[in-house]
This record gives sequence, structure tokens and C-alpha cells, in this order.
Amino acid sequence: MLPSFLLTFREGLEAALIIGIVLGALRRIDANELSTTVWMGTFSAIILSIVSGLAFTAFGLSLEGGIEKVFEGITMFLAAAILTWMIFWMQRQAHTLRGDLESDVKNAASRAGMRPLFWLAFFAVLREGIELALFLTAATFATDAQRTLFGAGLGLASAVLLGWLIFTSTIRLDIEAFFKVTSALLIFFAAGLVAHGVHEFNEVGWISSIIENVWDINPILNEKSTFGEMLKALFGYNGNPSLSEVLAYLAYFVVIILGLRTAKKTKLHSAPKQASN
Repeated sequence: MLPSFLLTFREGLEAALIIGIVLGALRRIDANELSTTVWMGTFSAIILSIVSGLAFTAFGLSLEGGIEKVFEGITMFLAAAILTWMIFWMQRQAHTLRGDLESDVKNAASRAGMRPLFWLAFFAVLREGIELALFLTAATFATDAQRTLFGAGLGLASAVLLGWLIFTSTIRLDIEAFFKVTSALLIFFAAGLVAHGVHEFNEVGWISSIIENVWDINPILNEKSTFGEMLKALFGYNGNPSLSEVLAYLAYFVVIILGLRTAKKTKLHSAPKQASN
């Protein structure tokens, strides 16, 4: 439940912030009459995201045997890849997100018709929705559908409430700080997805275990206990992992840390050039 809550809260709040920025920009340029178009694009994207998530999960749960494990492994790797992309995207865009969105809103509102504004809201929310659908599918495979749905519902309600409070009150959220904190959580979650995907491929023989069980601490903290299942869903915990799982888990951290350092250096080098121009 906790992983689906955190993921839904994070994705839902990001979508709420985006829509809040769009509506705020319309208010500043005295174009409140276009807010209906924004909501139409938002709800259309939400419906499509829900349908996609249900279809994807139902298809995965209908599979059996080796095909099911292959599908679960691929889903884990895809979810980890998207999470990794999100982490790097937030690293680049967090400090300019508000300004970029407000500029897009002004450009869309100045054009004839409401279609550009509809698609701006639609694709902004759809991106979050499709990502979340894939994450929740992976979380369902790691735990169960009932817990995943309950956590997702709670996370979405919390995100909507906080987003409404931010938009209607004097509360101001530091978007860059918010992205930094959630990025740290996403790194651990993505590493767990990678390890879980390797575990599924170990079972079908697509990836060698090297050593079947590096250690076994299930007598101390069983992966099937309530706390163990929570750690499994959130961080990819396995009480008796194979060596290839452990190596994949550690390798992900090495790759992500090196990638973030490289991205930071690139940003620092490009900043003086942009300032001089």
C-alpha cells in the first residue's frame, strides 16, 4: 500500500501543480473563461490513463507460468527506465517548470480557438497518468491489487487536497525542493524494480543467478511478512537474493549517481555560456 500511495501522491501532486500553474496563468492574463478547456483536457487525460492502467494490469494478471514472469520482468524494467528518465528530467526542469508552463499558456491562449490549451493540459496530465499506470502495475505484481488500489486512492486524494490548498490559499510549495526529495525516494524504488526484474528473469533462465542465494535472512525478516512485503514493494527487498540481483541493485545506484553528477557538471558549464549570450 505504501509504495502505491507514495507514487500516486507524487504523480498526482505534480499533475495538480501543473494544472494549478496553468489556471493561475489564465487568471493573470484575465482569461478565466478558458479554464473549462483546461479541465476538459485534464479529465480526458485522467480517463484515458485509468483505462490504460486497467487494461495493462488485467492483461498481466491473465498470464500464467513463464510468460507471466517474463511480462512482470519487462514491466519492472520499463517502470524503472521511466522512473530514471523522470529523475533526470526533474534535475533539468525543476527550477524552470513554472516559467515554461506560464509561457506555454500565454502562447496557447493567444491563438485562435481553445484547442492548443486543451492539448497542453491533456498531454501534461496524460504523461503523469501513463507513468503512474505502469508503476501501479509493477506495484500490483510486487504486492496485490487490493492494497495497490487502496494506496493509490489514498495517495490521489491526498495529492488533490494538497494541490487545492496550494492553489486556493497562500501556501507556496518549493517545487525544486519537492522534486529533490521525491527523486531520492524514486531512486530507491527504481533500484528495487531493477532487482525485481532480474529476479523474474532468473526464474525463467533469461539471466543467470551466478549464485542462487547470496544470503538468507528470511528467518530474521521474512519477505512475506507485512513489513517484508512493504520493503519488497518499496525497495525491492528480497530475503534470499541471487548474486545477479544484488549486482543489478548496486549497479543501478552507481549508474544513477554518475549520471546525476555528469548532468550537474553539464548544467554548471552551460550556465555561464547562457549568461554571456
